[in-house]
Amino acid sequence: MDQIEFERVAASFAAFHQEFAPLFGRTEARQRSEQYLRGLLVQQTDRRNAENLAEIIPGATPRSLQRFLTESSWDDEAVIDRLQRYVGQRLPQAEGVWVLDDTGFAKQGKKSVGVARQYSGTLGKVGNCQVGVFLAYVSAQGHALVDKALYLPQAWTSDRQRCREAGVPADLGYQTKAELGLGLLRRARQAGHLRAQWVTADAGYGEVPTLRDALDAEGWRYILEVPCTTHVFTHAAQVAVPAWSGRGRQPTQPQLVAGEPGAQSVAAVAASLPAADWHTLTVAEGAQGPRIHQFAALVVWESRDGLPGRASWLVLRRHLAERGSEAKYYLSNAPADTPLLRLAQVGAMRWPIESEFQSDKSETGLDEYEVRTWLGWHHHITMALLAGAFLLSLQLDWGEKDAPGHSAPDHPCAPATVAAAHLDTARVVGLAHPDPGSQ
Repeated sequence: MDQIEFERVAASFAAFHQEFAPLFGRTEARQRSEQYLRGLLVQQTDRRNAENLAEIIPGATPRSLQRFLTESSWDDEAVIDRLQRYVGQRLPQAEGVWVLDDTGFAKQGKKSVGVARQYSGTLGKVGNCQVGVFLAYVSAQGHALVDKALYLPQAWTSDRQRCREAGVPADLGYQTKAELGLGLLRRARQAGHLRAQWVTADAGYGEVPTLRDALDAEGWRYILEVPCTTHVFTHAAQVAVPAWSGRGRQPTQPQLVAGEPGAQSVAAVAASLPAADWHTLTVAEGAQGPRIHQFAALVVWESRDGLPGRASWLVLRRHLAERGSEAKYYLSNAPADTPLLRLAQVGAMRWPIESEFQSDKSETGLDEYEVRTWLGWHHHITMALLAGAFLLSLQLDWGEKDAPGHSAPDHPCAPATVAAAHLDTARVVGLAHPDPGSQ
């Protein structure tokens, strides 16, 4: 990075922090927010805890940065609201898509809020960890994590003493990950800074019928991955309440009419389709070439307790290889005239959230915190999302030609950021001159 680029980054950071500084309250808290945010961006060699950040940020101390996370009263939801407004002003929203996903944070011990032995995709197994549910906004020009929620297992919500010790709000009850994700979507819609009608998520969310029902009832269009064992009806099977024989209890519940075929798994449906039903489509132009898969779609009826439920699109995806290759299965409530290409493109826009998790963990310290409380977790994660938004702003402001080490934003494994490793951290310690408004 030459001097001109360095000064450009420094000016961008100062302007970025100024957007959010008033939300942190008093002068000292504003100053600590600038120091903590700057530390997350420039510390690349050691774990980004308060002690290591303080070592490279002039004027900061481990105690002051830790207090900023665990004791300062700034409202993380207000910062998230401003973050969504900031992203909304920079990313075009005509074709935006909401993405829900969760990620794990490996932890030792039992006192960190929400920690439990639970499955983590990050670990690839059951382990001692915290799990956060995240909302991402994805467009062809870039993507960002724009909200978060900490998942509390039932072992936590049923132990009120444990919750009190960790600072969990007294009125907070158990919520599934799908319920937390729906809450994030509702909050973003109410804020109104980012507008997207489409929602996509992996099978952990798509397999929840109540989530699909709620999205449909509230006017969202979704294309959600579902497990291969999900059962559907391929035609509108007839149901009826059986005639009463005059003996025993009179039937009241409908059943499939005799002779009607039952539901079958989506994997079986995919295997039964003729070759002519599959279409080769390019869903994105990635940094390593076009992303091409084969897709098929047909109208099905969801199986609810063995009976046909709502009509939905069943969207199927497979690699260009012959049958037997890894397949993906999606259910969608899209209108009947929705082109297959659009369904395929929206489903493919789930993958950038994986790169967001990777880049925010490696470049902004999303998972590098040493806090145990509810407040501390939400404060740190919010600051890491802010750091990610700043890197996104550099990518957008500099453009693809000027952003060193940046890959195309529509590539599923490419972070939508300027790689922080390309910044000279020895010089970037002074990257953000203290915000005059925070003094």
